[in-house]
Amino acid sequence: MTKAKTHVLAISAVSDGSKFWNGLKKAHGRLPPGAVWQLAVASTDGTRAVNVIAHDSADAVREFFETHAGAHATTEYFEADAANAVGLRR
Repeated sequence: MTKAKTHVLAISAVSDGSKFWNGLKKAHGRLPPGAVWQLAVASTDGTRAVNVIAHDSADAVREFFETHAGAHATTEYFEADAANAVGLRR
């Protein structure tokens, strides 16, 4: 039996919007096998970002995300409460 993917929230305080989003665009094209990027959205002023990625664990998302955009934001990673989520793809 395969393990269900964990939905991980990556909430970022962005220091360089252009470099951050360019890094994430590259990252999207290099997703690890089985990972699904479900949402990427920024605040209107570009200083905050929320990404939702389904993958094996929060640590796996952290490792991948930091490789591509870590130098341009401070990001916190949380496992989503999927049972109480509204609109989260399963």
